Amino acid sequence: MVSGERSALVIGAGIGGLAAAVGLRRVGWSVSVLERAPIIAEVGAGLTLWPNAVKALAALGLDVAERSVPTTSRGNILTPRGRWVRRKHPDDVGVLAIHRADLHDVLRTALPESALHTDAEVTAVSTDGTLTCSGEELRADLVIAADGVNSVARRTLWSRDAVFQHRTVWRGVTPPGSVWPVQESLTMGRGVQFGVLPLPEERVYWFLTANEPKPNTLYADDRAEALRRVGGWHHPIPELIAATPEDQVLHNDMLDIDPLPAFVKDHVVLLGDAAHAMTPDLGQGACQALEDAVVLAATADNLDRYDQERRARVLPMMAAARAGVVRNSDTSRAKHLGLLAAARLLPPTAWRKATAQWADWEAPEPA
Repeated sequence: MVSGERSALVIGAGIGGLAAAVGLRRVGWSVSVLERAPIIAEVGAGLTLWPNAVKALAALGLDVAERSVPTTSRGNILTPRGRWVRRKHPDDVGVLAIHRADLHDVLRTALPESALHTDAEVTAVSTDGTLTCSGEELRADLVIAADGVNSVARRTLWSRDAVFQHRTVWRGVTPPGSVWPVQESLTMGRGVQFGVLPLPEERVYWFLTANEPKPNTLYADDRAEALRRVGGWHHPIPELIAATPEDQVLHNDMLDIDPLPAFVKDHVVLLGDAAHAMTPDLGQGACQALEDAVVLAATADNLDRYDQERRARVLPMMAAARAGVVRNSDTSRAKHLGLLAAARLLPPTAWRKATAQWADWEAPEPA
């Protein structure tokens, strides 16, 4: 058990940062979360919690069953014309589909208000546990950088910037009951994929991934641009995009980072996307941030163990995600037909094995 007198500063109040704060408080740490935004909230769309993430939440004493929908990610696969390539199998790995804001709320409410600090922008971090926040110098026994793919701490101490992967993504959530019922699906076009996941309250989370030659490309109307790309695809794809309010369609470049030689430097720990940002091709981004938080709580007295365990876990996953970018961005007809054939012919046991390699995980025992 870690002494209650030890202190931690968490940079970033996203899913990873809040989870880290919950985990460290459970083992006796005094924790302050520093969020640069004026309010602590989540503006994302949906995500999938694979079994490893559900176990991580359980280890943090949290349960999201009532705020999520059991489903199967990547179980049903179709072509843009609506032809079935694969239907989900009872042996497929089950996931929970949840709105990112709902998961964020579960984590946030597990922390006292006194631990959360807004308008707190961190501009400098030192390996001795000192940081500059809104012009004030703060120090703690441990600094957890959970400030995302463009992490200040990583760019400062590791000199590592985000990498644009020539892919972009649109995301949205439909209003309750506007397009319902739906079933989970992934539609695979040449270099373009469209995913559908049901959410509670008869909402639907959808995402569209596509190639993009230049970073930071902006469109006057993101909903119109998404419809332009897949408006002729099968039902309910056009209806889902059209039903989503224009100002609630999110558009982001796909960024990741090159693998780091370490996630720890003295008193500073990288967590979540700050440590191992990867493209969403595996659906494991938030899941790995939750794992990070649980492992950090179990190894806070032995950061070398955190570093070794987490890099061994996520580095192969980062490589697999990049391989997924190459595979999913290929627009050649032959490669696309090969992907569809593989999805159609792969036996259910092999399909499960391919996905379970990332979903299989057990929470560690405290050091």
